[in-house]
Amino acid sequence: MQHIRSSEITPEHVYLSRRRFLGSAGALGAALALGACGATPAAAPATPLDGRTDELGDRLNSFEQITTYNNYYEFTTDKQQVARLARDFRVSPWEVAVGGLVRSPRVFALEDLLGFEQEERIYRLRCVEGWSMVIPWQGFPLRRLLAGVEPLASARYVRFETVLRPEEMPGQRDRFYPWPYVEGLRLDEAMHDLTLLATGLYGRSLTPQNGAPLRLVAPWKYGFKSIKAIVRIDLVDQMPRSLWMTVAPEEYGFYANVNPDVPHPRWSQATERRIGEGGRRPTLPFNGYAEQVAALYAGLDLRVNY
Repeated sequence: MQHIRSSEITPEHVYLSRRRFLGSAGALGAALALGACGATPAAAPATPLDGRTDELGDRLNSFEQITTYNNYYEFTTDKQQVARLARDFRVSPWEVAVGGLVRSPRVFALEDLLGFEQEERIYRLRCVEGWSMVIPWQGFPLRRLLAGVEPLASARYVRFETVLRPEEMPGQRDRFYPWPYVEGLRLDEAMHDLTLLATGLYGRSLTPQNGAPLRLVAPWKYGFKSIKAIVRIDLVDQMPRSLWMTVAPEEYGFYANVNPDVPHPRWSQATERRIGEGGRRPTLPFNGYAEQVAALYAGLDLRVNY
């Protein structure tokens, strides 16, 4: 498979939609030079802190790689500038409102969230645009939080929302994107033990550029599903419409399960490039977590429900 060029990542229909949205071709700029994730740079060899690997024997990416190459459109589309722009982002005090179709809605302070038993999970992260990392997250299963608010029988989905702070997040000043960032999971996906609310990585507090103080991690899905800087979680009865489903519905569906057999409209998903390695490797169905999660989609056509 040919290496993905940044020019191939710019969707034509997004350019046209932006013209219609802003009413002027002059409003187009560098903000759409990348897609949901962006092309991979030439990366230095990984330097893991402790030599550990994931369950497949793949070594961890270094803390430096994980914290200096970041997708976070709320700050910028330039992944290598996110850390600089996020340096002064305030992550405390912080609150997360959990409500919707629940018996016991509640507002959790950051201290409450850190009071959940924290554990380390080494997960692979696969970007929709063909690069990947292995990251040692700290956090707790989302199901523990949801169980505490007692979902009603009518709840079928979970909707997540990112903080809206354009004064600190310059990317949110771009009127093309329907801020705040919204994502969603089916309730059974959200309750799966692999689904993590991450509060840290590499034994440290989560950095602003990685989604501090709280982000979602669903490791069998493409990375854009793992919403950052969460301030609201609602249980709902209708499928949430995410930011990327709104911006580019032909390219980014609700499920976003890693699937080597379903190409993106503009490139194959059959292979990926691990940051810190040369060459490409085969993409694994469900990012290598098929044994744990494939049963969630029994009878579902994953080519249609992408």
